[in-house]
Amino acid sequence: MELENKLNEFLADLNIFYRKLQNYHWNIEGKDFFQVHAKLEELYDEINEQIDEIAEHIATLGTMKDYLEKSSIKEAENKKIKSEEIYNNILSDYEELLKKTIEIKEKSENEKEYSTSSLIDDYIKEYGKIIWMLKSVKS
Repeated sequence: MELENKLNEFLADLNIFYRKLQNYHWNIEGKDFFQVHAKLEELYDEINEQIDEIAEHIATLGTMKDYLEKSSIKEAENKKIKSEEIYNNILSDYEELLKKTIEIKEKSENEKEYSTSSLIDDYIKEYGKIIWMLKSVKS
């Protein structure tokens, strides 16, 4: 049951984060507009694929629940925003996603739910890489 809740929370976070990345994509301004605009589209397309994959996995486990109210990621305001603020915001969101995926990995291993454990491995690796890249931008 705890693993099911963690998966549903993760799905909620992915959905809110997807919309947040789109919002930033539409509202980015500044001299690095083209570069950040394109990167944000790449990121939200990737998150959209993850939403589908996680939702389908949850469905195979038979544990899909109302999930959006469970998100720990906050929506973005619909306002113009500079890339530095975007990087700071999505860095903390990716750190939250990494934390959640590690919790899911640990719970799935403890519950011997190996299909979930295996699925989460790539997310842990990917989020770690994106966090490293976002921290490099800030240097």
